[in-house]
Amino acid sequence: MKNETIRIGQTTIDFLLEAADTNGSLAMFEFGVPAGAKVPLPHSHEHYDETIYGLKGVITFTVEGKTIDIAAGETCFIPRGAIHGFNNIKQEDAKALAVITPALIGPNFFIECAEIVNVDGPPNVEKLKLVMAKYGLVPAIPKM
Repeated sequence: MKNETIRIGQTTIDFLLEAADTNGSLAMFEFGVPAGAKVPLPHSHEHYDETIYGLKGVITFTVEGKTIDIAAGETCFIPRGAIHGFNNIKQEDAKALAVITPALIGPNFFIECAEIVNVDGPPNVEKLKLVMAKYGLVPAIPKM
């Protein structure tokens, strides 16, 4: 699976380390977010932490309501249970490194999401929520 780019809409994911590579201690992937790209629903993780390291451009994360711009060389720690999401609101494409500890998520999650998102027309949000739940992600659906 390594070296195979996964595309979910406009976002790309390239796994560098999976659970099998690290005895389950961490997973690591690069993700690219073009300027103005549609991005995943805000969510939280029940059983793992996520650390983001900026590689190129600026990705704007919102963690528990606080906005954090992550540029190249900057970091952000997202503890389990924290509601977060991200956008690229700048004019330049962005790329970041994500480290998941422990390695409870891997390429299969993103492949399953891609199968739902990469269709003609709007994605089936209910199917997406089921895949998220299967991998320990809790969508944070805004109250209407």
